[in-house]
Amino acid sequence: MAATHVEVVSPSRVVYRGDAEMVVTRTVDGDIAFLADHVPLLGALDTCLTRVVAEDGSEVRIALGGGFVEIRDNQVSILATDAALGSEIDADAARAELREAEQRQRDDAGDETADAAVLRAQVRLEAAGAAPAAGGTGR
Repeated sequence: MAATHVEVVSPSRVVYRGDAEMVVTRTVDGDIAFLADHVPLLGALDTCLTRVVAEDGSEVRIALGGGFVEIRDNQVSILATDAALGSEIDADAARAELREAEQRQRDDAGDETADAAVLRAQVRLEAAGAAPAAGGTGR
């Protein structure tokens, strides 16, 4: 199978660059997977876990804080507002971030920034391959 070249870029750096058999992410319209020879697409990304799957089945997990994705000519380009490789995320710090965000969410019901902070922390934990601490909410 032909490979697809993938680049994930945040405002501060290139987070990931390499070839993949498949990229799985979430647009604001729902989950989507890209294989080689995918039709061209431009989409807005939701805060989500993005998985880059290599031909050998290994995967790179990336926490995205939204952005845009463009697919064209066997290239997936992700311009993220915030992005981190799962291997770079401190799971304990992400759990603490989740607890704080959940407390803000309880204190300020309906606060969209608190809701977004909870989602961001959940995605970071998922990318790190960690479960939330007991009592935390999962995704």
